[in-house]
Amino acid sequence: MSPAPQPDPASPPSSLVLAEVKYSLPEMLHELTAERAAATFAMEKLDQFEIGKLFNTRTPRRAKPKK
Repeated sequence: MSPAPQPDPASPPSSLVLAEVKYSLPEMLHELTAERAAATFAMEKLDQFEIGKLFNTRTPRRAKPKK
């Protein structure tokens, strides 16, 4: 008796079942408020601001100002 062929690991399983998950809106809003109040969220906003400054157009420092 030969062993059963193994399915390709890259292909999705044939018995894939999707299930709907419901979350409580008040709980999600409370979590969001808590995350926004946390110091890590403030640091993320600061990091985004600093990254944005890197891409701002700057005038050359040693060039004469345009008139």
